[in-house]
Amino acid sequence: MDERLKKIVDESKRIVFFGGAGVSTESNIPDFRSEAGLYAAREVYGYAPETILSHTFFVQQTKLFYDYYKKNLIHTEAEPNKAHKALAKLEAEGKLTSVITQNIDGLHQKAGSKKVRELHGSIMRNYCTKCHAPYDLEYMLDPENCDGDKYGIPRCKKCGAVVKPDVVLYEEPLDYSTCEQALEDIQNADCMIIGGTSLTVYPAAGYVRDFRGKHLVLINKTPTQYDDRADLVIAESIGKVMEY
Repeated sequence: MDERLKKIVDESKRIVFFGGAGVSTESNIPDFRSEAGLYAAREVYGYAPETILSHTFFVQQTKLFYDYYKKNLIHTEAEPNKAHKALAKLEAEGKLTSVITQNIDGLHQKAGSKKVRELHGSIMRNYCTKCHAPYDLEYMLDPENCDGDKYGIPRCKKCGAVVKPDVVLYEEPLDYSTCEQALEDIQNADCMIIGGTSLTVYPAAGYVRDFRGKHLVLINKTPTQYDDRADLVIAESIGKVMEY
């Protein structure tokens, strides 16, 4: 771990971590807004990625939605990296209160983290849009459940309705309970570490304003709007900085 960061961690008792796509890029999961990110391709099937990942598109063009979603947002081969593992270790040691993440890949839990606030949901959880029966990711990728097509529309085995991933699409609100938990964690923290996020996606990015603790740390390869408020800014690979 970076020596400057380690000093802050050592003297902190209630650390909260707030992370974005940059935490998972080192697990070979593409981000959204960089030059090589998913949104750099302005049109797919004749639509902008932001349009495809909207609630309206999910309802009106469900087959195209799932073709894009399964090919671009699901990465079953991805494994937790050094940053995920470091955070899990800090939690196990009683230092870390929770991980607040904008990611939907489930890698924090796979690394061993228990208290993870998933602001944008998770690909690991899915539910029937009619009877609300729950389904895991394996079910969603089984061709037998998707009209014989791995990239097709998953159907509920109980009622036959469309199964939707528990991820927050454009036009959808964040989960109120998850946001309340995240906000409480931030307000009670004495140290907030922000990593792998440009802090441009709202309302999540606005949570930084609610931190009143002693140390604010920013780890991101590019500058953010909150750099001047931080005690420590590190423009390095988050895995390298946090390896613990």
